[in-house]
Amino acid sequence: MTHGGGRGTKAITSKRKATTSEDKTLQLTKQLANNLSSAIDAAYSFLLENDLRLLPSQILSLESLIPSLHLSLSSFLSASSLPPISSSPSSSSPSYTCWFQRFIVSANSDLDPRWVHCFRMSRPSFTLLLSAIIPFLYSSLPAISPNTALAAFLFRLAHGASFKAVARHFGFESSAEACRVFYTVCKLIIDKLGYLFGLRSDIGRIVVGSGWSSLPNCCGFLGLERFPVDGKLLGENGSILVQALVDSEGKFVDVSAGWPGNMKAETILHQTKLFSAAEESREMLNGPSYRTSDGNLIPQYILGDSCFPLLPWLLTPYVRSNEEEDSFGTAQREFNAAHDRAKGLVDTAFARVRARWQLVAESWKERIEILPFMIVSSCLMHNFLIKCGEPIPDDVAVCSKKEEFSASEGNLNESGQRVRDALAKHLTRVSLRR
Repeated sequence: MTHGGGRGTKAITSKRKATTSEDKTLQLTKQLANNLSSAIDAAYSFLLENDLRLLPSQILSLESLIPSLHLSLSSFLSASSLPPISSSPSSSSPSYTCWFQRFIVSANSDLDPRWVHCFRMSRPSFTLLLSAIIPFLYSSLPAISPNTALAAFLFRLAHGASFKAVARHFGFESSAEACRVFYTVCKLIIDKLGYLFGLRSDIGRIVVGSGWSSLPNCCGFLGLERFPVDGKLLGENGSILVQALVDSEGKFVDVSAGWPGNMKAETILHQTKLFSAAEESREMLNGPSYRTSDGNLIPQYILGDSCFPLLPWLLTPYVRSNEEEDSFGTAQREFNAAHDRAKGLVDTAFARVRARWQLVAESWKERIEILPFMIVSSCLMHNFLIKCGEPIPDDVAVCSKKEEFSASEGNLNESGQRVRDALAKHLTRVSLRR
């Protein structure tokens, strides 16, 4: 009996120790949960008190992290059979809804850098852009303040903010209203600022500007850029292609967006308005020819990547007949060197677009038919900011290994060859005089 009683006492003691241990664990868990809840509340209070001082990227990150942390903590407490914590901090308080109105009051100086941080342009440039579209904003969005509508568009374009975040920051009733405002302004930008693609109207300036690289009668460089699309939309490695012509100032002067990522460059070119106007109707690139010192005539032309066909108005680089370095003559090397320098204009222009406008900088995850409009509006805004003299983004990074598209396999155009040879000889003479 004594032996049996000893076993019972030990069992009771072990049970009490286990219970005590469970109580301590439960107490520590509750304490940890309370501390985490307090930290979440503190982070939310910090956000409310400092949202006008924080960068937009910091605001958007905190807004995303706080609800996520709260949800994780609530799930943990539910799994642990502990009482739930207080309701999730909400960014729908009256003071936070009016973020943009408070921003306008706070950032009332033309030199306030927060305009550039939030909208990628200074306050004077914002005002100039607003004046260009404000009559159409009144008619298209009569219930929305024009400066709020434009600011919401730029904020989302610059930072890739969700429609929910845009609605919260700019006081819209819902994500649906934020979406409607955004796409309305996007359409107005394309419709009313389309003149900033000035190949037709500004050809004289473009030709004069090409003198920086001793390229007489050059009307820009034509290239392709790929924009990736989320795999669920166009399958694995899906993308769309954009054909763009860029001048010596780094402005886009012609843009054609929305081509399937597996389409050949030559096929794209033949379906664009640029090809129709230059090759078929001859409405463009038909100005006076340039006479070289040896009497050759060089018509107006553009330089094109090797993926495009050689034409009298579209000059592509020389391609080696073999792998030997010396298979090129001096004139061919001079032309290709000038061609490479000009090619960098397209790469740099798109790098600046991506640096300024986060919405088109990453793989696209929204409705695929919207992406071409986003790219065109981003290129127009790029031109507008150059026109306004806005500084170049600090974080521009041009990839040293840009994608090389397959070279055109078409037969060489004889007239194109003659024009290219004449230009190559001219560049050689210019190089010798330096």
